Amino acid sequence: MDRHLIELLRANGRASYAELARQVGLSSPAVHERVGKLEAAGVITGYRAVIEPSSVGLDVTALIGVIESDSVDDTGLEAAMREVPGIEDCWRVAGSEGYVLKVRVADIPALEATVNALNRIRGVARTRTTVVLSTKWEGRHG
Repeated sequence: MDRHLIELLRANGRASYAELARQVGLSSPAVHERVGKLEAAGVITGYRAVIEPSSVGLDVTALIGVIESDSVDDTGLEAAMREVPGIEDCWRVAGSEGYVLKVRVADIPALEATVNALNRIRGVARTRTTVVLSTKWEGRHG
C-alpha cells in the first residue's frame, strides 16, 4: 500500500488525500496517516514544483565530472561545491571522476564561470564537462 501511495505522489505530489484514498481504496484519514508516517520516517523527503528551465532563463544544462586531487577532504570539497551557483545535483560516483554534477545556467559564459569556480576549489584536480544538447526526459515519469 505504501509503495502504491509513493508512486501516486511521485506522479502528482499535489494529489489530495481524498484523491489518493479513492485510488488506493482507503479512507482519507487512513491515507493522511500513512503519508504522515512516510514523511516522518524520511521515505518522503519533500515536495517541489518541477519547472521548465528555459522558462526561467536557464538555457544551458551540463554534466560536469570532478576529478579529485590525490589528497582531498571529501567534506570540504562537497561543502565548497554546494556553494557554487548553478549546481542542481551532485552524485558521488565510482570511476575516474569522484563526482558528477548537474549544472543549469543561463548561457555558455555562465557555464565557463561555473567550471572556473569548480577548478579553483581546493581538492579539484580538473573537471570534464559535457554540454546537454537537448533533454528527452528527466525524472522517472518524464
